[in-house]
Amino acid sequence: MTATTEPAQNTSAAGEGALQAFVAGYVDTCGFIALFGLFTAHVTGNLVLIGAAIVEHRGGLWGKLIALPVFVLAVAISRWLSLALDRRGKSAAVPLLAIQILFLCGFLGVGLAAAPITDFDAPLAVLAGMLGVTAMAVQNTTSRTIYAKYTPTTVMTGNVTQVVIDLVDRVAGRGTPEARGRVRKMLPAILAFTAGALLSAVVYTLVGFWCLLAPIAVLVVLFIREFRRQA
Repeated sequence: MTATTEPAQNTSAAGEGALQAFVAGYVDTCGFIALFGLFTAHVTGNLVLIGAAIVEHRGGLWGKLIALPVFVLAVAISRWLSLALDRRGKSAAVPLLAIQILFLCGFLGVGLAAAPITDFDAPLAVLAGMLGVTAMAVQNTTSRTIYAKYTPTTVMTGNVTQVVIDLVDRVAGRGTPEARGRVRKMLPAILAFTAGALLSAVVYTLVGFWCLLAPIAVLVVLFIREFRRQA
């Protein structure tokens, strides 16, 4: 690999990772606002909300209770599919992107059918939430396997922590080339995740579940790029 192609590939990976992070922040915020505090990407956050719902007698308990097992099952199936395709010498990137798009479309369609949602325990509302959780479970799986060259794109706590550590080390004169590379890779994802979350909140208040067309469009672009790459 030449010195000129490696930076170009790193830049491409950072850009694609940022787009995935945008999707995660966008979808997670949409689910949180529309479905009474359901996290679709950061599902362990639902455990905190379950405790709050029990103590304060809030609604929406059942959806949050089943979100974690649904997420775990979706991750397991996604990984199994990836390994099965690997054994056949095929990449799972295109199929898994297609599956994520499919489930996000389901989230959109069922969300529209369920709207206006006044009770997250209603069957259609729970189904909408689980479709969103499944879509983001697929992205979590690909982020840690197929797209491991990206920074993690769904939960930003680890990324923010690492960037702060690396920046402090640099100011203290202990920065390394590896640390500078991590900052260049992680910072775009953090900013994109934040932008997705903010934009989702605004657009959802204007058009409801139709706001999910934006992350679906981003994933379609990534799907087309991946399909052409493998063609």
